[in-house]
Amino acid sequence: MENNILYNIIAFFTSPEKAQWFVTELYNNFISESRWKWLLNGLVITIRLTVFAFIFGLILGLIIAMIRVSHDSRRETNNLSLKGKIDRFVLSIANFICKIYLNVIQGTPTIVQIMIIYFVILANSTNKIFVATFGFTINSSAYIAEIIRGGLNGVDPGQAEAGRSLGFGYLPTMIYIVIPQALKSTLPALCNELVVLLKETSVASMVALQDLLAAALLIKSRTYSAFFPLIAAALIYLVIVSILRAISFRLERRLNSSDR
Repeated sequence: MENNILYNIIAFFTSPEKAQWFVTELYNNFISESRWKWLLNGLVITIRLTVFAFIFGLILGLIIAMIRVSHDSRRETNNLSLKGKIDRFVLSIANFICKIYLNVIQGTPTIVQIMIIYFVILANSTNKIFVATFGFTINSSAYIAEIIRGGLNGVDPGQAEAGRSLGFGYLPTMIYIVIPQALKSTLPALCNELVVLLKETSVASMVALQDLLAAALLIKSRTYSAFFPLIAAALIYLVIVSILRAISFRLERRLNSSDR
């Protein structure tokens, strides 16, 4: 033990007994049985969950936001043709469903939603990653939808009118003119939602998915030591979140500089 560099460094600042305890715990929690690989595999699963849930949540949230904004804009329109009245009626039904969806998802805890999906809705599924991704997509899309809806409402109505004057229909105007501007203004909020989603994926351990937190708890169950595995998991989350926040800050600065 005296030849161990880490032991000598810790012993220099503390005591030989504390240095020996630290090195022994470090070995038992991470080196023995290559338990550090459990954390690495859990990290990979956590990143996969976050990325796919955010991408699918962004798509679903964009659809919900477009439905709600379209409904609000057509609700104040008078003297519609028969086709316009039918479209407004269909949008009213779709908007009503979206409002219930948002109210339910935003009004219930994430862990309850994940467990309902795992034990009730997709109880027969054996693909735990798919189940967890589906659950986090449903949850994240509700918040992304409100973020994008705020961005769409913040775009100058004259932009849509300019698109129609150029011969674009409603959908091409939204896709090529309005939505890009809305996403640009909501990018910081979307990055923050990505950070929140990353941290919320830790509840995936409740449905027997071997994510980062589950890997730390597995190490704890083998070594009966909670300090090292949980601190390691917390530090990994902290590093990833710090990286995401730094990227978000740089994007926000670049957007602000381009607006000047």
